[in-house]
Amino acid sequence: MALCLKQVFNKDKTFRPRKKFEPGTQRFELYKKAQASLKSGLDLKAVVQLPPGESINDWIAVHVVDFFNRINLIYGTMSEYCTERSCPIMSGGLKYEYRWQDDSKYKKPTKLSAPQYMCMLMDWIEMLINNEDIFPTRIGVPFPKQFQQVCTKILTRLFRVFVHVYIHHFDSIINMGAEAHVNTCYKHFYYFIREFSLIDHRELEPLVRM
Repeated sequence: MALCLKQVFNKDKTFRPRKKFEPGTQRFELYKKAQASLKSGLDLKAVVQLPPGESINDWIAVHVVDFFNRINLIYGTMSEYCTERSCPIMSGGLKYEYRWQDDSKYKKPTKLSAPQYMCMLMDWIEMLINNEDIFPTRIGVPFPKQFQQVCTKILTRLFRVFVHVYIHHFDSIINMGAEAHVNTCYKHFYYFIREFSLIDHRELEPLVRM
């Protein structure tokens, strides 16, 4: 039986708690504006455009956090099908393999299973978006100079979740009745990164036919 959107994105088996925007803040208002546009049925290409008079960094920050929440939930929903046995390598088909690297435990690109990679990825993103020096929430505190560079890295790695899910687990998505909802999330993500040139086009090659 097909699952409705609410069931797909609000299952108890989420990967980790949602990152929320504080009510009363500018970013919360931007988030509400973005969600209202999504629900209004507007073309997704129009939805991602920067609203007049708004800060591009605030707009990017809102979307990075929202995409983290949504992709986190998509993966959490179908994570039972992505195991050490089924996915011993984090990949996107035979041609693309993604290795993990960070500034602490894995200082060199390291081959991990898909579940290990996903866990490291979500921990890493959560750490960044909760870091006030990178994603400031206080009024008047500027974004760091490297903010968009950090967001590019986050979004590039989140795109790899789509690659893995589409290439290795799309049958499971179809069986759950979640195909349309995952596709909409992907399209929203795709139009956003293209609107602001946030991911190198070479990273998009695994799903170029989409």
